[in-house]
Amino acid sequence: MATKKVTVTIPADLLDEIRADAAERGLSAYVAEALRFKRDRDRLLELVDWLQEEHGPVTEDERVAALDELEDLDAEHERRRASGPHNAGEAA
Repeated sequence: MATKKVTVTIPADLLDEIRADAAERGLSAYVAEALRFKRDRDRLLELVDWLQEEHGPVTEDERVAALDELEDLDAEHERRRASGPHNAGEAA
């Protein structure tokens, strides 16, 4: 992957914290990951705005149902992770 060196200004206290957190990964990798996360979050927020314009706001019942489903998916993911390697073709 091609890279390009840039200069940014970061508050000193934040930079100290980031350097401590980045440790072995390195500052550049940490910052690149953070920027990707921010870009992806911004894109998701744009999608949410568009969906709400098209379909109206999410109701409280829909929000609760989605959070319940996420909890179920997280629990299944944790169960699979704890059970060790599995067949990639294993059904859910």
